[in-house]
Amino acid sequence: MLDTNLTDHFLISMPGMANDPMFGRSLVYICDHSEQGALGIMINRPLEMTLKTLLEHAGQTHISPELINQPVFLGGPVNMDHGYVLHRPAGSWMSTLKIGDEMALTSSQDILSDIAQNTYNGQFLVSLGFSGWAAGQLEQELAENAWLSVQAVPSIIFDLPTEARFRAAMTHLGIDPANLAEDAGHG
Repeated sequence: MLDTNLTDHFLISMPGMANDPMFGRSLVYICDHSEQGALGIMINRPLEMTLKTLLEHAGQTHISPELINQPVFLGGPVNMDHGYVLHRPAGSWMSTLKIGDEMALTSSQDILSDIAQNTYNGQFLVSLGFSGWAAGQLEQELAENAWLSVQAVPSIIFDLPTEARFRAAMTHLGIDPANLAEDAGHG
């Protein structure tokens, strides 16, 4: 049975994960958490790919100049050849998972077209891949002190530079990252 629903929360990797090449010092936004498992997007791992390049690969020919240098993020190790758009407001596209009243995750091409043509009037983060946990796996990792969790704040995702997001999430939780020990966490 699921004790806590972490949908619309951040997962902050603990120092014990520092050597994990995928999740060390990562900040994950949880888009869905249920008894079947969890799905999230890492929001602090930009790839060496611009949104313009991704949109061109997706067949978009008219790309707004504002997107030329915007980064694409590594969302996680699952389905890394597929794009996901974390955005607000939620809107309605062909394949959208609503996350509360404000946020959504869309995996269909129609949102990319709107972004490319600068007709989507919201905030967004584009990733390749996602982070996924099987039933009970995330709960086990939390019990093993691999992650801390805190209610998400959209401004950390959309308004801060990438390199400031991890520290901002820790500060939102009330923790100075410099004070964390490897065995800190849930008791």
